[in-house]
Amino acid sequence: MNSLFPKTLIPSTSLSSSTRLTLTPNSLRHFKLHLPRLMSSDSSHRLFQLKLDPLTGNSEWVVIEDNDDLPDCSKEPLLATTSYLDMLNDSFRNKAFRSGIERTVTKPCHVLDIGAGTGLLSMMAARAMGLNGTVTACESYLPMAKLMRKVLHRNSMGKAISLINKRSDELEVGVDIPSRADVLVSEILDSELLGEGLIPTLQHAHDKLLVENPLTVPFRAVTYGQLVESTYLWKLHDLSGIEAKVSDGIHLVPTGSDSIIHVKSRQYPMHCDAIREEIKPLSEPFKIFEFDFWKRPESNGETKVQVQVIDDGNIHAVVSWWVLQLDREGTVFYSTAPRWINSPANIGYRDWCDHWKQCVWFFRGKGMSVSQGEEVLLEATHTETSVSYNLNVQVPKTDTRQHDHNIRDFQLLLSPERIAIYGDSKWRSSVLAAVRNALQGRVNPLCVVVDDSIFLTLLAANLSKTSHVLSLFPGLREKGAQYLENVVKANSFSMDRVEVREKRKPCLTLHDTHGKKVDMLIGEPYYYANEGMLPWQNLRFWKDRTLLDPILSEDALIMPCKGILKACAMSLPDLWSSRCCLGDVEGFDHSIVNTTLGACGELPAPKEGPFLPFSIWQCGEIKELSEIFTILEFDFSKPISSCHGTAQVVHAMDLFYGWIGLWIQIILL
Repeated sequence: MNSLFPKTLIPSTSLSSSTRLTLTPNSLRHFKLHLPRLMSSDSSHRLFQLKLDPLTGNSEWVVIEDNDDLPDCSKEPLLATTSYLDMLNDSFRNKAFRSGIERTVTKPCHVLDIGAGTGLLSMMAARAMGLNGTVTACESYLPMAKLMRKVLHRNSMGKAISLINKRSDELEVGVDIPSRADVLVSEILDSELLGEGLIPTLQHAHDKLLVENPLTVPFRAVTYGQLVESTYLWKLHDLSGIEAKVSDGIHLVPTGSDSIIHVKSRQYPMHCDAIREEIKPLSEPFKIFEFDFWKRPESNGETKVQVQVIDDGNIHAVVSWWVLQLDREGTVFYSTAPRWINSPANIGYRDWCDHWKQCVWFFRGKGMSVSQGEEVLLEATHTETSVSYNLNVQVPKTDTRQHDHNIRDFQLLLSPERIAIYGDSKWRSSVLAAVRNALQGRVNPLCVVVDDSIFLTLLAANLSKTSHVLSLFPGLREKGAQYLENVVKANSFSMDRVEVREKRKPCLTLHDTHGKKVDMLIGEPYYYANEGMLPWQNLRFWKDRTLLDPILSEDALIMPCKGILKACAMSLPDLWSSRCCLGDVEGFDHSIVNTTLGACGELPAPKEGPFLPFSIWQCGEIKELSEIFTILEFDFSKPISSCHGTAQVVHAMDLFYGWIGLWIQIILL
């Protein structure tokens, strides 16, 4: 029994106390995941947006024309999974930018707003000038530009602000804008600060769009960090160290091959306050980089920080955040620091919000052992879009590369969540027991691993010396085959009993199985790079099982055999505050954006709040309002079919901050 699918939240106001949910094969197929991959053609007229069918893994380009209306959002709010709504509900952010703009834009001038969104900052700038200056709003994402036009019209700002649907690096003075701008207002920041292209955007703006020595809002950004010890964070990246404590005979990371599986070297956004009890600070906060918006930034930078250790422990990670200075005088600030940091009184603490989190950088292996009073050298490097860190750690003599030269050029990158699952001894033991029971009494079985599970592939080959294992690896593909070749010896089987399908085909046939029908069809289920979806969007295993039905033997074993859609009514006031309907935002009416952005609360009929994929433990304050209940079941032993369920939710719907948390519990056998 396991629950691997990401939990999903829907606001309780969209459900009655007797909740009915119906899913059909057709509806499952047409749940689409909007991905932020965009390509423009004649950028002011047309946009191509990539959509993924989660049940097949196939993708398609959808064309959005400039003269099209925004699509009907009654069933699927177009921009619900973006961060726009959360940002607009962040009152600390809104007030800080308003104060910064009013202190900076004090007379009529030309203001350029890059990444204008709904036009909030543009309208603030226009208001600060008494509608007498010039405001150019640049918004490259066509659906948002359409929405901004509606917001400007609602607030009688359509004539005061010139909206251009282009990337800022496509703007030309004398063509798109009348002259170089005197003031830049922009909020193209992510949790890492640089990930949305802040540096190249500022470089181009200073080179082509701004006057010399322009005024800017924000004025400056400073990044900070803190060295921490955390077993919780360690388990998210060091599979080698975790697996050393597991004795099930499966070696995802063989001895001496520590780097064969690891997470991508990058900063991971995370609400660190949620795991405050799991974090032990090993240093005071320290300054890392400073970026001045009012001058042209460099593409790359390096710094070395001598950090004094304040307690004994192992340095597992760097927790980082940033502080914005909105005005030149240094009176208006905004910080993304965790709450355990003692921020100066003039910065203060913001409310919980999801659009800007702290970031975590993992140090490889078991961490660096340090003692109180010791000093360590932290090296930080930034590119145009990211920041990385390194500690002055001596490479141990037992380094992987001295053990096995065959694997030094191969590395399999997995997400922190997947590494934590593979390191979970309880999860491993339950899966091992299920596969062992499934193999009992079977002679020369053909076992098909339908998903991207390297663990099940190794397990099936290890537990049965007569089995033939065919792994489809639809996402990993050749990476999966390379990985198996590198770990085959450590897991006591030969590759002549394991086959990886090389070519991607619509479906397996008896020709692919050499005329033999499938005895076992198994999956975790896990599909590489397909995480963070709604629970039912992860029913791809059921879809694959259905396609393979013609080549299954009569007594074929399907694992997992069942999925159960579970639910619980919850109070999540922090999440509610960040997703609630908008009205007045710093003096500007934003009620028109609620449906498109997927707001929750008092929506006009028949509009409903959206389904949102969230990790519930990252949602701020949490309180369960009901017992866990079952909505419906998915029988994987049979081909995919329509299913429905009804559940009674008791004593929950009258509470204002109510949500329904949904997840799928997996029954292996």
